[in-house]
Amino acid sequence: MNLKFPHITELIVAEDEHIVAINKPAFLSTLDERDETKKSLLGLARKQWPDIQVCHRLDKETTGIILFAKNNDVYRQMAIQFEHRKVTKWYHAIAEGCHNFDHLEINKPLKVNSKGYAKIDFREGKESLTIVNTLEIFRHFTLLQCYPFTGRLHQIRVHLKSQNAPLAADVQYGGTMPMLSKIKRKFSLSKDTEEQPMMNRVALHARSLHFELYDKKYELEAEYPKDFGTFLKLLQKYDAV
Repeated sequence: MNLKFPHITELIVAEDEHIVAINKPAFLSTLDERDETKKSLLGLARKQWPDIQVCHRLDKETTGIILFAKNNDVYRQMAIQFEHRKVTKWYHAIAEGCHNFDHLEINKPLKVNSKGYAKIDFREGKESLTIVNTLEIFRHFTLLQCYPFTGRLHQIRVHLKSQNAPLAADVQYGGTMPMLSKIKRKFSLSKDTEEQPMMNRVALHARSLHFELYDKKYELEAEYPKDFGTFLKLLQKYDAV
């Protein structure tokens, strides 16, 4: 898949003398990959800010806000804050099924296997806590707000699967590809065309980031990417309760 990404300056959510926050596109790795021909968000950012350092990461398919430090002191300060869980990260997710979660705490330990998949493991897993709230319910899907108090690999995806709420298009963890034909009455396709899913990646977006740095409060928010926003509009139009 040879993808073109916007110039890094078009992805800026916020910038000052200390930090840059970027709205990461889908299918772009946070860090450099072994294949040097593939682009990464860090690589693109360093073309604009050569000394920049990334403070955390997102999965390749996940979109949303990522924080970069402009110097070593800021990087150290933010590393301490992330380690002590003083940074609040809210994600928005579209899950399959109807779910009315009100500050649901999913406290289930996770372990990553040799293939890079996470699973719940009460014997050998690491402590993992996700807090989930329902934002909007549809007939077949639910828009959720998720706060991963711990930052384990694939944490939100596995924890939601444990609640029978797998993410749309997350086939790795029990989700299915969301098709418009399943929710739209009198759906039809033109001849010789094949239906495409409403979303062709895991429906997860890092929506906001809240933290303090040098006595300044940061409350940053990343807009939905086009695919996530379009999927949500289709649900609001054709899948409303």
